[in-house]
Amino acid sequence: MCAIAGKIVSRGEAVSEGDIGAMNGVMAHRGPDGHGVFISRDGRVGLGHRRLSIIDLSSLGTQPMYCLNKYWIVFNGEIYNYAEKRLALEKEGYSFKSNTDTEVIPALYDKFGVECLQHLRGMFSFAIYDEQRRVLFCARDRVGKKPFKYYLNNDVFIFASELKAILTQDEYQREPDFKAIHHYLTYQYVPSPLTGFMGIQKLEAAHYLLIEVDTMKVTKRRYWSLDYSEKWALTEGQWCGRIMDKLEEAVGIRMRSDVPLGALLSGGVDSSAVTALMSRLSSTPIRTFSIGFEEDKYNELNYARIIANKFRTEHTELIVTPVSAEEILPRLAYMYEEPFADSSALPSYYVSKLTREHVTVALNGDGGDENFAGYDRYAVHKFAVNYGGFLSKQLIDQIGKILGGRIKTTFFNRLERLITTLPDDAARRYVNYICYFTNAMKGALYSGKFARAMADNDSYTLTEDRFRESGTANMLDAALYADFMTYLPDDLLVKMDIATMAVSLEGRSPFLDHEFIELTAKIPSGLKLKGINSKKYILKRALLTLLPKDVMYRPKMGFAIPLDVWFRTRLKDYAKSVLLSDKAISRGIFKKDAVKALLDEHTRTKINWGYHLWALLMLELWFREYFD
Repeated sequence: MCAIAGKIVSRGEAVSEGDIGAMNGVMAHRGPDGHGVFISRDGRVGLGHRRLSIIDLSSLGTQPMYCLNKYWIVFNGEIYNYAEKRLALEKEGYSFKSNTDTEVIPALYDKFGVECLQHLRGMFSFAIYDEQRRVLFCARDRVGKKPFKYYLNNDVFIFASELKAILTQDEYQREPDFKAIHHYLTYQYVPSPLTGFMGIQKLEAAHYLLIEVDTMKVTKRRYWSLDYSEKWALTEGQWCGRIMDKLEEAVGIRMRSDVPLGALLSGGVDSSAVTALMSRLSSTPIRTFSIGFEEDKYNELNYARIIANKFRTEHTELIVTPVSAEEILPRLAYMYEEPFADSSALPSYYVSKLTREHVTVALNGDGGDENFAGYDRYAVHKFAVNYGGFLSKQLIDQIGKILGGRIKTTFFNRLERLITTLPDDAARRYVNYICYFTNAMKGALYSGKFARAMADNDSYTLTEDRFRESGTANMLDAALYADFMTYLPDDLLVKMDIATMAVSLEGRSPFLDHEFIELTAKIPSGLKLKGINSKKYILKRALLTLLPKDVMYRPKMGFAIPLDVWFRTRLKDYAKSVLLSDKAISRGIFKKDAVKALLDEHTRTKINWGYHLWALLMLELWFREYFD
């Protein structure tokens, strides 16, 4: 697990070690164990690397790495099947100098070209400079675990694991991308390929780039996608066996490490399953790490303790109490470098920091909900698809009027959205239900100038397009596909990558093993969400002999923080001072009266605008960190 960077110039000044060193320097937290720079003989190509040593801790693992007398590689991630691929390559005459997974990648590229990506099982972003063909081959893993951001014009191509590295280069002049901000307010994250910075893009998950050094011609291709069209006709018992076998395999290969490892244990089904399987596969007690909150509504520590006690782990806990908002929130905005409003980034950072004090690698339960329809949104979506047509427009309008007068808790706010959009297309209704600021809410919040500028940009279409792209008529499968393409790589995986790498911790996610995902795509959707509310049905049945029922069948809590309480107490004055400041209003995005109304309603009534206020606060702090 590391940081990568690079630069190609087609004319003008050559790439210097100072250029690459500057990019390496701002990403030192991702790789504190070493760094390296490569500059091509003609000065047109430079590569940089920061190392977090996980496999083969010797100097032979230093990058940029030169392989087969023609390839230079910088690599961030882990290839879990590298040992098996290395053995196969050795039988065909390839030899290796190190025991790293890094060295296997250019050997596979030498043999298969861009098709080498089909042979990699793991999380990765990398760049291979082919000296003979003068081509740079860049790629990102199938689900988007590891980041790859880049800037391109006719004269230069710059890439890095974090875009703050790109900002060190003179060729890029920073400018906010207001269309990205418009989309951010809908989703709480910036959807790929946008970043919030004009001209800087994210390489989408499961894509690769080929850059011809002499012409700067760029080719981008997608090399993998999920297929929900093929369903296997197995019994529930057979599915349970397939799920457990593949999940245990995915956990096992992620326990390969030359440094200490543990598990992030929330007390939910997915992290509990990972912990249980790790304990089964390990000859020594597993280290587990959990955090909780003073507010009981948000505290899952009791469930984490049940799992820790059952599997006799070496368990460590931390109660999170927010330090000074002025200290932690600007740091959070800087760390995430794009506008990012998933509030669970805060506890993710704290649990990562706690974990890094004891281990260097930690497994987690990310991906279980997307594989097995674990979120409430899927149950609501299925209900609307199955039963929405039975309600008359008159009844829907009447229910909408009733709900419109109710106390707007988050639940009633979303329920009102659902009821009033039942006649809509299923994909559009789904987006309207899951989003943070709806189109109507943004219309009321935006200044006239900003509303006119964004009039032709409907954020909803970004997810609607993924529904159509899914290739399935089953609306639950279509929603799962859409979330795999959007919410997972652009929110959840960003959250954990930044939180873990900020403290030099490697996170691994067995539920996101691509072979496991391909298996779950073949499970009939009715076995994932049985009826309307039996979420993760087949996974829970598969885990019946492994996990206690009081953990598996408890209400889902997520990894939320008590924003509703904090914005009425600890964050109240700070939020007002930031959001109503002359500086914030002068940006011309929001009407001051509309922002003030949100703050007042939240603090003076029972209406809960906590998540919306957090999104506005993190956006303003992002502006201050990167543009003021």
